[in-house]
Amino acid sequence: MATSGRSHGSTTAALAFTLAVVSVSAAFSRNLFLSTSLWRRREEDLENRIKEFEKSLGSTLEKSASERKGRVKAQQALREALAQTESHDLHSTIYPMRPIGTIQSCFSTRNGTPRQPLLVSLARACLIFDPALVPPASLEGLEEYSHCWILYVRVPRLNGERKGVFATRSPHRPCPIGLTVAKVEEIQKDKVLLSGVDLVDGTPVLDIKPYLPYSDSIQGASVPNWVKEDCSLAVASVTFSDTFSSSITSCWKLIEKKSLYSSADEFRSLITQVLSWDIRSMSQRNKPQDTLDEEIVYHLVLEGLDVSYMIDNESNILVQDVSLPKNLQDVAGS
Repeated sequence: MATSGRSHGSTTAALAFTLAVVSVSAAFSRNLFLSTSLWRRREEDLENRIKEFEKSLGSTLEKSASERKGRVKAQQALREALAQTESHDLHSTIYPMRPIGTIQSCFSTRNGTPRQPLLVSLARACLIFDPALVPPASLEGLEEYSHCWILYVRVPRLNGERKGVFATRSPHRPCPIGLTVAKVEEIQKDKVLLSGVDLVDGTPVLDIKPYLPYSDSIQGASVPNWVKEDCSLAVASVTFSDTFSSSITSCWKLIEKKSLYSSADEFRSLITQVLSWDIRSMSQRNKPQDTLDEEIVYHLVLEGLDVSYMIDNESNILVQDVSLPKNLQDVAGS
């Protein structure tokens, strides 16, 4: 009887152990299944991300190849155009050049544009590139330079003296191109914001290059005295009338959305800097002023606004008023 009891107890223990093993196995199987499912989902997510990256990379490579193909095609077209000229006859050889961009400048007209770059630090311009010729990748790294050279098609400027064309900055030369330097303020996709410019609005640009101080700045360089005389064109003072102060508020509302300046006060500072130099022509400066006659009013157009001012015999400037040019007043009022 005792033997039978021990046998029954052993059977129960064995059964309990078996059930425990089965339970552990089932739990392990469930965990293994869940882990496998989770791993598969992660693997699928990873595969999808890899496919997305591959697709993005393919698109980028395709775009880069297209841009390269366009540049190669343009270079081939240029070589073909040059090959059509008679290379042995230098007088008939023509080198076709297409502007890579256009200047959007604060100087609406040639009058008032500085005689040299960097004279007016607030003189701003936006160089807008032709996307067909200048892909955004072409501008990578330019932001690391403080200044850049700009090669452009010149706008005429004379000063009344007779000098050899190659001894001056005159545009009346065999090839009417100009070279200037400007400060690089910001790069925005297909645009470069510049300051210290001496370029008129709408100027075509042929090329730009970074300014390198160690090679582009020559110590001890000399110039003739007549070039140094530009310093004598500095005026004594620039003041503003009450009429200007009231007019600028209404005029600023017409241009602020498209302006290169953040406020009317900053635009006023631009006027001060521009008029800090006597911008009148040689004939206007040499014309005697009779105090009995009516005072002469001069005009300057900045960002499409007509700025009127007077200058006395002591080179003191009074800015009288600012308004829309007459040909735009009707448009603004309609």
